[in-house]
Amino acid sequence: MAESTQHKLDRVRPPRVQITYDVEIGNAIEKKELPLVVGILADLSGKPLEPLPKLNERRFTEIDRDNFNEVLASIGPRATLQVNNTLSGDGSKLNIELNFKHIDDFDPVKVVEQVTPLRRLFEARQRLRDLLTKLDGNDDLDKLLRDVIANTEGLQEIKSARPDTAAPAPAGDSEAPAEPQA
Repeated sequence: MAESTQHKLDRVRPPRVQITYDVEIGNAIEKKELPLVVGILADLSGKPLEPLPKLNERRFTEIDRDNFNEVLASIGPRATLQVNNTLSGDGSKLNIELNFKHIDDFDPVKVVEQVTPLRRLFEARQRLRDLLTKLDGNDDLDKLLRDVIANTEGLQEIKSARPDTAAPAPAGDSEAPAEPQA
């Protein structure tokens, strides 16, 4: 007689939850195991772009550690949020849409990559970290950057310059004067 799939899976990957009970058969006590089957009925898709099928048309999906990412991608959970924009400090709201297709999409860095203002800040942070790495052991570059930072007089001049106080364009030049960049 062929071995059942349940017993084959017990050898390959034993279940984490085993429920047993004692049964008295004659004068002997025998242990019987109850199979554990869990079914979850839930809308785990968040705010789907397409409407979900009716409840009676849906089928159970077996999920395990081997197919979790495929099932997650097929569900396509999505979250749309409106949060306070604390980055600008002007009291505005920021519309955010998060999509999850893989378990790794829940990682904080992956979430940051989906929010444009946070992604820009994170990229700037990475560039600063790269600069710090380049400064490590490079005394010439370190001295040059310290000189640039120490020259606050020139920096203040550039910041205080206004477009209306800039030098007028030479005659015959049709382009407007370039605005100074801080």
